[in-house]
Amino acid sequence: MDFLNITGKCFLISGVANKKSIATQVTRDLLENGAKVYLSVQSEQHKEKAQKLFPDCPILVVDVQNKGDLAELTDYFLKQEVQLDGFLHSIAFANYAGGIKPFHETSWEDFALATQVSCHSLMAISNSLKDVFTQEAAVVTISISNTKATSYGHMGPVKALLESSVGYLAKSFSAFSEVRFNAVCAGPLKTSASAGIPGYIDNYLFAEKLILRKKALKTQEVANTVLFLLSPRSSGVNGTGVLVDGGMILNTFDEEVVQKTQS
Repeated sequence: MDFLNITGKCFLISGVANKKSIATQVTRDLLENGAKVYLSVQSEQHKEKAQKLFPDCPILVVDVQNKGDLAELTDYFLKQEVQLDGFLHSIAFANYAGGIKPFHETSWEDFALATQVSCHSLMAISNSLKDVFTQEAAVVTISISNTKATSYGHMGPVKALLESSVGYLAKSFSAFSEVRFNAVCAGPLKTSASAGIPGYIDNYLFAEKLILRKKALKTQEVANTVLFLLSPRSSGVNGTGVLVDGGMILNTFDEEVVQKTQS
């Protein structure tokens, strides 16, 4: 039984860069459930990696800072006469070359770059695909939980902007379609991308202590939520952020963790 009702449907997945990413797991699960998957990556280098993981999936190079690439994305699907039932936006980048700085020291250049790549790209790609989406397509983006970790630097506020954007996109698209927009707000995960964030590993280990079950969040658990939101089964969910953190938000003052800080 195809509970998610996604067999034979078409999806565009962005952000497949390595085997540990959320986008990679979502792609695997979609394919296993009989969906057709197209991939978009930022560069030819990323394309080579994605091809090794999914040799049978069409892969498009889309630099979100390049308007020409966005136009070509639209043309590709129109020429192929493909309509998309869903799109996963899993694109993020922040310049941490100088290390994590206090937020008030963030340069405009770094903040603008992170905003364009990590947030505005959701709007830009969605706008490019507006004539490619089916009437009831689903768009999902990957955000973060509301921990406000300082080690995440200026990406924290950028992700907050990303999460708030889904409501505005849902509203603006409702003028001509029933396309839904939602964010999955994931707690700390062990991914290759997150490992590059200064101090992230310490936060990941600390988060594991606060999660109610005392076990870290798994990428598959986040991917499961993405799959649900991409599917028609979530037709009543629109313009919101779904928190997936294992209950960590409820456990700020875990007795065991508090006691250890006092020893």
